[in-house]
Amino acid sequence: MREVAIIGVGMQKWGELWEKSLRNIFVEAALAAIDDAGIDRIDAMYVGCMSGGLFAGQEHLGSLLADYLGVAPIPAVRVESACASGGIALRQGFIDVASGMSDIVLVGGVEKMTDVSGDGATYALATAADQEYEVFHGVTFPGLYAMIAREHMRRYRTTREQLALVAVKNHENGLNNPNAQYQQKVNVDEVINSTMIADPLTVLDCSPITDGAACVILSPIEMAFKLSKNLPVVISGSGHATDTIGLYDRQDLTAFNATSRAAEMAYKMAGVKPDEIDLAEVHDCFTIAEICIIEALGFVDRGKGGEATKSGLTAIGGKIPINTSGGLKSKGHPVGATGVAQAIEIVEQLRGKGGARQVKNARRGLTQNMGGSGGSALVHILESK
Repeated sequence: MREVAIIGVGMQKWGELWEKSLRNIFVEAALAAIDDAGIDRIDAMYVGCMSGGLFAGQEHLGSLLADYLGVAPIPAVRVESACASGGIALRQGFIDVASGMSDIVLVGGVEKMTDVSGDGATYALATAADQEYEVFHGVTFPGLYAMIAREHMRRYRTTREQLALVAVKNHENGLNNPNAQYQQKVNVDEVINSTMIADPLTVLDCSPITDGAACVILSPIEMAFKLSKNLPVVISGSGHATDTIGLYDRQDLTAFNATSRAAEMAYKMAGVKPDEIDLAEVHDCFTIAEICIIEALGFVDRGKGGEATKSGLTAIGGKIPINTSGGLKSKGHPVGATGVAQAIEIVEQLRGKGGARQVKNARRGLTQNMGGSGGSALVHILESK
């Protein structure tokens, strides 16, 4: 396998982009990444998108987006793994370059979610859960994660305040991210007393509905030094795993086994341990998710995620800063784009361009992206070269 580097990144400010179409926001991010890389050609393209058909009435994205980016007839394909679609696109692009099939690959993610009603968005997102045994009986994703939260609180005595502190931290980080959807500071009382969605989760425990795209450019490391004006960032580890799609079928509601397995694969490939990671972007679709994920990644012991958050261990300046971008909570969650945007935040940090949210001496970062209630998960480890 060849060593693979990220040589260009691009995204726009995420939010409710009503005046732009799906194709427009993708091309905008792709051109920004191409410009950042300083390249004039692409050999192949992978696009993560969960449900262009249900959100925007548009499928066949490989053809559409290659056409509107002006790079046809290169091979281009849309890949899907629910909210992990961006992460799986990154892995497919990584494999393409590492194998020697392609030299310069554009990996993108895109989702246009606000062109449908709230009910329409809920229906589209629910297709990532078990339709027959969960959705048909009225369970939504907030309901599923509320069950995870209740079990974590019962078993490990995680408190309501600790859940809220995840949102407080990530909104604090998002204040310093110009691309974040919600640059809005919140406190514990505001989180706990905001509109109830599924007990104990309120609206400020939940990630928002978002329009947005994100793109990166990959190349072999030896070409990166010749082509790019930027310090190359190497993908040193990649892991992908699955678990039962239904929460009801798991022995432990609080264990994210697909994330644990994907992390084992990525750590082994990179030859590192959790305590050698300087920062991480993780899939905080709900506050309880971040607490469970930092346990699954081995950053803290099982059941200690809430305490770690309260102690400041996951804050910028702490032992392992989590979601310096603001995470899904503040930056936003256009589901197909999230996994790619996580990689962009790590690249910016490793380049030393994190601005007010920069992690001091960051050399190695991790991304964790997952679909549904953890039925699929991707973990990537990135290192400055």
